[in-house]
Amino acid sequence: MTKILFVCHGNICRSPMAEFVLKDMVKKAGVADKFQIASVAVSREELGNPVYPPARRELAAHGISCGHHAARQITAADLEHYDYIYYMDSANRRRLESMFPEYKEFRPFLSRDVADPYYYGNFSQTWTDIEEGCRRILEELK
Repeated sequence: MTKILFVCHGNICRSPMAEFVLKDMVKKAGVADKFQIASVAVSREELGNPVYPPARRELAAHGISCGHHAARQITAADLEHYDYIYYMDSANRRRLESMFPEYKEFRPFLSRDVADPYYYGNFSQTWTDIEEGCRRILEELK
């Protein structure tokens, strides 16, 4: 089983969007049983909160449900458990590196930062970026 973890600042927009988009993709590809997919935050600001309503609406507009998500912060145990840990932007990378300086396997989700729609409001652009990154990941790991 391939275990994938997505990381963003608060775990209420980008990383859960990636989590649920990739879960949908692997289900449609008939390989859901080969993957474990989750998401976390680098911060503690949103702990326990659900997916941010505009992100939830964007997912729903594409036929994807985000269930009973509750934001949580990354832990050292996650580093051991997950095979691939993808961060959404360079600020997330810096925070991860400061939290876990010994861990060298963090990966960028895209070759560019995925802008945080919580601050800039363009959830449709975030959807486009998330879909692109998830398609790439699925192709690489299939």
